[in-house]
This record gives sequence, structure tokens and C-alpha cells, in this order.
Amino acid sequence: MSELKKTALSDVVSITYITRDNAEFRREGDFLSLRVTLPVGVGPDGEPTGGEKYYERIYLHRSFPYEHPYEYISVLDRDSAEIGIISDINDFPENIADMLKSELDRKYYAPVIDKILSVKERYGYSYWEVISDGRKLSFNMRDTFRNILKVTPEHVFLNDSDSNRYEIKDTEKLDRKSYKRIELYL
Repeated sequence: MSELKKTALSDVVSITYITRDNAEFRREGDFLSLRVTLPVGVGPDGEPTGGEKYYERIYLHRSFPYEHPYEYISVLDRDSAEIGIISDINDFPENIADMLKSELDRKYYAPVIDKILSVKERYGYSYWEVISDGRKLSFNMRDTFRNILKVTPEHVFLNDSDSNRYEIKDTEKLDRKSYKRIELYL
């Protein structure tokens, strides 16, 4: 019978933190690029890792999109391999923090619903007509109960059939008719 080898978590997972001291972010046209100095080490294949690296195009991904929208941001390369983690965007200079926040806000854009005009159910879909920023929007949801995410009892996100997100910041602040139209799903 073979012996089981105990392995420390640090031997399996290593987290590289991207900070104002080791990273330089730039906007290159419509995309973000990154020059970063990573710790020097040896990879699992025995090859050296680390040193200064340049990534022509990077992507930002929120680890906790609702609870910590600007903390614990995963920085990915164009192949979706993680380069590192930003603990808190606000640790960067204001102009860089604003650029990173803008990129995240664009990626995670969700119109805020101010009023619900109608919700109709047909053949497993719900069809919504809402007002957001003074504009009338229409969308549909399949399996409505599974596509409403409650962040808090009052704060909810709706995911439509096309994977678009809509936000209701406080259901209790909706007008009476709007609240009645969504009450069944809460």
C-alpha cells in the first residue's frame, strides 16, 4: 500500500499579487495592457518563471462581483490564464484606479431598473417591460426563479435569456405596482 504524502496548500497554489510597485497598466486603443515584474522561481515543469513580462491584452475578472466589486480582481491574459490578483484597486494611483474601475464597470454593466411596467409568463419564459434611466427596455427570462439573484433581500440582479444583467438596487423603493409585479419572484 502506498503512503499518502501530505502537501501544504502553498505547495499546490501560489498567488501572485499585482500591486502599484510591480505593475504598469496602460490603455492600448480599446484594450488594457500590462507590464509586470513577477517573482522569480521555478515552475512545475522545472522551467524558470518570473521576471518582467509584458501582456499586450489583459482581462479583469471580479472574484466577488457583488460583495467586493473593486477588490480581489483577477487579471487574466488573452488565453484566460491568471497572471495575478489585485487585492484592492484603490491601492493604485487615482488615474490607474479609475481606468481599471472603468474597465470593470464596462464588463459588468447592468442597467438599473427604476420601474417595472409588465411581466408576462408564457411557455416557461417571462417577458419583461421596464424603465431604466428614463428608457423603456424589454427582455425575457427563461426559468425566472433561477435567474433572479438576491444579493440582499432588497438588492437583486436579473439575468435574461441573452446573459444580460439588470439590477434593482432596492425592491422596497419601487413604486407599489412595480413591486407587486416582481413580488412573486422574491
